[in-house]
Parts: sequence; C-alpha cells; structure tokens
Amino acid sequence: MTDTLVRGARIIDGTGAPWFRGDVAISGGRIAAIGHDLPAGDAAVIDAADRYLAPGFIDAHCHDDLIFLREGDRREKAAQGVTSIVVGNCSFSLYPANPDSRDLLRQHFSGLLGETHDDEIFADFAAYRHRLLEQGIALNLVSLVGHAGLRLAVMGYDRRPAGAAEIEAMCALLAEQLAAGAAGLSLGLVYPPSAFADEAEMLALGRTVARYGKVLAAHVRSYEAGLMDAIDEFGAVVKGAGVAGLLSHLQSAGRPNWGNLPAAIERLEAMRTEGIDISFDMYPYPAGSTWLAQLLPAAVFDGGIAAAKARLQDAETRAVLQRWVEEGGPEYPGQSKVALIGWGNVRLSAVGSAEMKSLEGLSMSAAAERLGIAPFELMARLIDADDGQTGIILFQLDEEDLRIACCNRLHMVGSDGLPRPGTRPHPRAFGTFPRVAGPLRREKHWFSIEDAVRRMTSIAAQRFGLNDRGLVRPGMAADLVLFEDAINDTATFDDPAQLPTGIDHVFVNGEAVIADGVQTGLRPGRVL
Repeated sequence: MTDTLVRGARIIDGTGAPWFRGDVAISGGRIAAIGHDLPAGDAAVIDAADRYLAPGFIDAHCHDDLIFLREGDRREKAAQGVTSIVVGNCSFSLYPANPDSRDLLRQHFSGLLGETHDDEIFADFAAYRHRLLEQGIALNLVSLVGHAGLRLAVMGYDRRPAGAAEIEAMCALLAEQLAAGAAGLSLGLVYPPSAFADEAEMLALGRTVARYGKVLAAHVRSYEAGLMDAIDEFGAVVKGAGVAGLLSHLQSAGRPNWGNLPAAIERLEAMRTEGIDISFDMYPYPAGSTWLAQLLPAAVFDGGIAAAKARLQDAETRAVLQRWVEEGGPEYPGQSKVALIGWGNVRLSAVGSAEMKSLEGLSMSAAAERLGIAPFELMARLIDADDGQTGIILFQLDEEDLRIACCNRLHMVGSDGLPRPGTRPHPRAFGTFPRVAGPLRREKHWFSIEDAVRRMTSIAAQRFGLNDRGLVRPGMAADLVLFEDAINDTATFDDPAQLPTGIDHVFVNGEAVIADGVQTGLRPGRVL
C-alpha cells in the first residue's frame, strides 16, 4: 500500500543525470515505485506542480553532535532539505571517554561548541547512539570517532609521539567504536591533542579503519603555506593504510596563499591516478569558523587549556606568543592566521563570557577598540574568561579558489556549521544547501541543478557507505526533498540565523519532517 504519492515532479535522481518527469510512491519508509500516472489508492497525494524532487541532502561535514542532544528536531537543518548529517569531524566527538579522560574530553569539546555538560560525554558510540534514539531525532545521523577522544583516553594532553602500547590501546578503543557502528575516524591535525600525532600513530589508526571498510577523514595539518605538504602527509597515510580518505574542507587560506587550489586539486587527482582513494568536502562560503584559541600555536596546549592559560599569564611567553600571532616567525611551525589576514578579518561570533557578550558580531580590532585595549590583550582576556570557548569567523578565502574547489568532481558539500544557539554563527549553519542549489547554481552558474544535487547526495552517500540513500530509486530509503527552482538562502554574516525559502516538503525514512514548509514535529531519524 502506498503511504504518500508525489505526483508530476521533476525528478533529480542524484546521479547527475538530467531530471525527468514522474511520480514517486512512498511505502513503509521506502521508495516503492517511480513512474507515470501511478495509482494513488488511499495514499496522501502531493502535487509537485513543477517542483524538483531529489534525494534528501546529506551534510557530509558538520558539528551537530551536541545540538542533536538538545534539539532533536534540528529545525535549521531540516529547513534546508537535509535528511542525514555526518558528525564527529575534525577530531571532535562526544565519545569515547573513560573516568580519567571524561572531563578532558568535555573541556576539549566545549572549546569548539560552548559549555558541554558532564552527562553529554559518553563512554562509547553505543551510549551516544542510545541517548539519541531514546529521545528521538528528526534526521538521520552518521558519526565519526573523534581522534581526540582516543588520545585523551590513552595519554591525555601529552605533546609527544605515542608509544607502541599506547597506539595499540588507541587502535583497540577505535575498533570497539567501529564494530558498534561508527562510520570511521576523524583527525584534527591543528587541534590538540590530535595535532600531536605522528605518522606511525595515524597509519596504525588508519589500518584499523580500513579493516572495517570505513572512512578516515582529516582536518589536515595546514591550509595555509603548508597546504601541499599537509595534503602529501594525509595522502601518504591514506595510501599506507589502504583506507578511504576524506580531506575536510579543502581551502587555501590567507591572501598570500590564494591561487593555490588548482595545484592542490592536481595533487589529489594525481593521488587517485596512483590508486589512492581520496576525496574532499567544502562549504560554499569565503569565510571559515573556528574557536578563538586556534589562533595560538598548538604547542601552547601541551597539558590542556589550563596549561595554555598559564602560559598566557607568563610575561615572557606571552610576548613571544603575541609576536608570533601578529607577525609570524620561527618560534612555532606554520603560518599565523592573524599575520595572514589581520585582526580586522577575525569576527567574534560566539562569546562565552557574559561580561563580553555584547562584542559578538564585531571584528577583533573593532571590539578591542571599543574596550580601549589591543586585540591580542582581548584574545587573552576572552580565553581566560571562558576557557577558550569563544567562537570566531575568519574572512580568509578567495572566491575563485572557492569556485574551483566546489566545482571539482571530487567535491561533496559539507556545512561545517558550529551550532551555538543564542550566538551569531556563520550563516553556513542555516544556508549551505539552498545556497548550492539556489544562487550558486542560478546566478553564478557554478553547476547545473543535477550536479548541485549530486554533490549534496550520492557522492556523500557513497563515501560513507550509505548504500540505500542518496538516490531516487525503488527500494531506497525515502529520504526526499521537494523544492522550487527559486530555492534560496537568506542567512547572511550580519543576520545569520535566517531560514531558507523554497523548500516545501522533506521526508526522512518516508515521514514528512517538513510539510508545506512547516516542521511537523515528527522524529523518524535513525543513527545510520
């Protein structure tokens, strides 16, 4: 029996093939039939009226781990046509934790997404999944294991190579999560403690991922002058481990590094020619978002956030750090983001300190001027006040580099959103997917509608082994989105928490979480 029949849609099947006209019947959470003039019977009939019907969008890279525990409906994601999300990225996941590492992992996650509570940290993937399903979720969730959780559980915040026994312990802990259903492992090679890993550790963990046929994702060591070396390092790990690799949010940051994307993509294509299974995700905006403490070199966090705060209080160390942050130099490896883009291109988006909450939305230079202090002094005060939990937006990318990345065949769409209600987040949390299907397709002509949908559906489904999603085919899970040609994002950097327009119905496992543009309150999502 058909539950729902979508009549007369322009069907985009997710492969990149041209759309075609037809009906789609949904039954028992699956696509039952595709054809013309399908019988409706007692089914609810939706007249597509020339709208597009596509597979539900898959957010291949986001940080919704915590917000899903607090807001299971995920209003702004459902409103974008997203039906599945991938969390646990950049080494940040809410598990695994043992009694000794639990508070360390809580502090680590709090740095990225604001204050995280003790009962929001989990011993393992199974416990995290149980909590989600117990409360109900509107969308499907796929979770990577964050490398930080493994390292903190085995060796804390020590800035040193892992010993053989420690690597073995991390691999065993990772294997437990993968066997329970986690989708792979994520590295965050600029975020301590993941940043402290060497190649031997990454190779061993990658081989563990490969044994389970899952994915190794990485926020690589550098997106600045060291981008090519960082790509080579990750490529060598992917090759050596024989694992499927996903390079997170490929970009070349800072004006001196603009124009390097073609060479980076050429390097990735050469790897694939050699038989290395590697691809990448990227968000469709010229600015990124992270936490304020990331402007400091990773070495400062040897021992954790308390040790970093203590170093900032030492006058001699503080002077060296200020010089490196504002000018760069040989004291620490890599390029300083502030030295590349300036304090004026660093915007405060989420301030954890109530005393300085009013600074949200200002650049670091404007906020510091308001307080009558230097920007570095403001940074130090904010890190001290909220343990480094201040969120920032970095205006650091070139539009042409962005276009080249987003139009490459290896690209899939990920929002990389950092949801923190009550703050001024990056607009990508509210607008990524309608931006790709809307203005970037219509006005900028970056891709056709079919190619835009492919980047948001089947490519990610294939990478994460979601074999019954990402396509409109009989027998596939009925994750579907019905949208107008005029689909549009409305979120801006100045007014970021605005929902998109032009998305009418969103089905997750055959049930409408959005109907006629209104959220239904149903929670049919699964942990995949």
